[in-house]
Parts: sequence; structure tokens; C-alpha cells
Amino acid sequence: MATFKAYLDLCRVSNLPTVWTNVLAAGLLAGGQFLPASFLLLALALSCFYLAGMSLNDLCDVEHDRTHRPSRPIPAGRVSLREAGILTVALFAAGMLLLLAAPHPSGAAAGVLLLLAIIAYDLRHKGNPFSVLLMASCRFLVFVVTALALTGQLSPWVLVAASAQFVYVVTISLVARHENRRATPFSFPVIPAMLAGISLLDGIVLALLLAFPWLLAGMAGALLTWAGQRHVRGD
Repeated sequence: MATFKAYLDLCRVSNLPTVWTNVLAAGLLAGGQFLPASFLLLALALSCFYLAGMSLNDLCDVEHDRTHRPSRPIPAGRVSLREAGILTVALFAAGMLLLLAAPHPSGAAAGVLLLLAIIAYDLRHKGNPFSVLLMASCRFLVFVVTALALTGQLSPWVLVAASAQFVYVVTISLVARHENRRATPFSFPVIPAMLAGISLLDGIVLALLLAFPWLLAGMAGALLTWAGQRHVRGD
């Protein structure tokens, strides 16, 4: 049976603060009333989608990882294919059920689009030059799902914030591809730092569009992600 640490590694749990700041930014920019209970509900729902997506990614990449990344939980034997499969389905189901409890049903409808985008990316990202767009679309849809679940509509500022993250995630993916083509990896952990920067970008957007103190929330998310990467790799 897999250990708890193996499941954390499988799901890249260190990156969850980036999802939380995405939800925070989308909720605040969506307009309407954004209560702590709503934040917790949507942060948990979108966290389930993220964790499931990471688990599914390793299930789809298992043969590749056996050769190129044998330390990953499945090829290393720390998590079985059956355990990873059950976890993936359970997390996706939990995420959808939580979205059904949100104030507006359109959030759950958008959640189906997010689910399909995640599956499409995980199934088709190897050798696909356009997979960077699929990955960025998943991050874009986190904003869409949050805003629709809260208000039933998309404000222009939500789309601005989502678009900023879309461009940033495409950039991360292209840098990661460049590193993978190098004979040796970068001497500095560039990709983990850029992943932490997702939260920082949320803070910058909120500081520019709402109020400067929200930058602190983005900085906190970035620091949490960076600290978590010391224990659980996020790339």
C-alpha cells in the first residue's frame, strides 16, 4: 500500500497554493459577495481537480517515466497503477460534487470543461507542440469555474487575470521544454521558481486592479509553494 508521502509526490501537492491564489483572484475580481466559506469550497474543489490531474498525468506517462523519470512514485513502485487510478477518479468526483454545492450551477458546467481539458492534456501532451496551450487553458479555466460558480457570469477583470496566467503558464511550459532538451538541467531550479511565481502574478494583478495589500496574498502563496517544493517536487 502506498504511503501518504508517495501520494503527496504523485499529486505534486506543493503546487496547491498556486490554485488557492487563482481562486482568490478570480473570486475577488468576479464581483458580488465573496465569503470565506465560498473561498474554502472553491479552493477545495479546484484543488481536487489539480491533484487528480497530476495523478492522471503520471498514469498516462508511466512508460515514459520508467525510462526517463524512474524516481516518480508509480515507476518506483511507491504507488500502484490501481491505487493511482482510484485516487484520480475519487478526486475528480469530489471536485465535481463540491462544485455542485456552489451558489451557481454554471460553475459545475464549467467544471466539466475543465475536466475535459485536463484529460485532453494528460492524454495528448507528449510530442504535441500545442500541449502548452492545453495546459494553459486548464489554468485559465480555474478562473472561469470560480467566477461562474460564485456569480454565474464572467467579469472583464476575471478574464484579464485568467489571460495573464494563460500567457505565464505557456511561458513556463516553453522554458521547461528548453530545459528538457539541454544536456544538463539549469543550475538553478528555474521551473519550481516559476511555478511559485503563479501566485506572485495573482498578487500583482490584484494589487493593480483592487488594492496593493493583496500583493501580500500572492507573496504568501509563492513562499508556500517554494517552501513546499523543498519537500515535494512540483515539476
